[in-house]
Amino acid sequence: MSADKETGAAAGAVLLGTLQTAGAHRFGRITLNAPASLNALSLAMVEAIDAQLEAWTGDAGIAGVVIDATGEKAFCAGGDIVGLYQSIRSTPRGEVPREAAHFFAREYRLDYRIHRYPKPVLCWGTGIVMGGGIGLLAGASHRVVTPTSRLAMPETGIGLYPDVGGSAILARMPQRLGLYLGLTGASLNAADALFVGLATHAVDAGQRGALLEAIARSAWSGDADADRQRLDALLADLGQGLALPDSPLREHAHRIAASIGSGDDLPAIVSRLRALQEDADPWLAKAGKAVAAASPTSLALAFAMQQRARDLPLADVFRLEWLASVGCCLHHDFPEGVRALLIDKDKQPRWNPATLDAVTARHLEDHLAPPRDGAHPLADLA
Repeated sequence: MSADKETGAAAGAVLLGTLQTAGAHRFGRITLNAPASLNALSLAMVEAIDAQLEAWTGDAGIAGVVIDATGEKAFCAGGDIVGLYQSIRSTPRGEVPREAAHFFAREYRLDYRIHRYPKPVLCWGTGIVMGGGIGLLAGASHRVVTPTSRLAMPETGIGLYPDVGGSAILARMPQRLGLYLGLTGASLNAADALFVGLATHAVDAGQRGALLEAIARSAWSGDADADRQRLDALLADLGQGLALPDSPLREHAHRIAASIGSGDDLPAIVSRLRALQEDADPWLAKAGKAVAAASPTSLALAFAMQQRARDLPLADVFRLEWLASVGCCLHHDFPEGVRALLIDKDKQPRWNPATLDAVTARHLEDHLAPPRDGAHPLADLA
């Protein structure tokens, strides 16, 4: 396998390069390179990735893109939440924290680009894939997980909600499983991810080198549909005979369906999910405990966002999420959740409102109507 010399970007936290192939075309390669933070996305990383993807869109010599990360522990554990917290705390109360608002706009623009990318994009989602990592993975044409993959959107535990397109991705999962995942933040393994469509392929974690070599040995046509099919075939070959753990999500789908019910009565759903704390199955019990500890506002917001986003065009989903995320920055629970879990680490967030029945419709609407100057920063997404 030959590769162009990789170029450092975002102070080395993103490596950008290309893979030479057997034909005239190359594959772009983007490698997250911040293992100390579990490859959490900073603004500089987001901007470097987005700019490179934009450049490769118009490069006829690039047939596709691989997005992966240094090491095996994590693909990406999320966004730079601590940086967002610092932006909020340095902004006078009641004013929009400009750095945080800009971060969300740039992150969602990048996620949208991946969803709409005109060439194959393979995302290698080994290890931890959470929050912003889901945002990178979910839009790729080829979403690869391994037996070490652990995927989750646990934002309700820090006073946020499942964003990065998660409002629609979760809402469109079968059997209302996405509502369960959004409220509980339950961790998914590779089999779970395949079951609900978060992943398209499973390959052993040790096969990454073999995958890159197979890409390099192949002659790519530059025809996106044909190249996607060729990439499908490569991944199918590499995944043959792979043994995956059982899927708890599939195993408990009927139990989950009973907890969610019709999906329309949030207080009843939360009550039934909280009751799972006492379940004999540790996976279900952990989910019940997570709901019991979550921000009541976040539970209500996650529920409302899935209801609103289910049938929206993707561009409108990201525009709605930007409003909600900025709104979270202006209210109590998001900075309080980050403080309790990541700054002071006392793990005792003081939510306000403290109970679900105290979360009013006005409180939720305030999250979706933050003040802003000028046009929506994602108004041009189409």
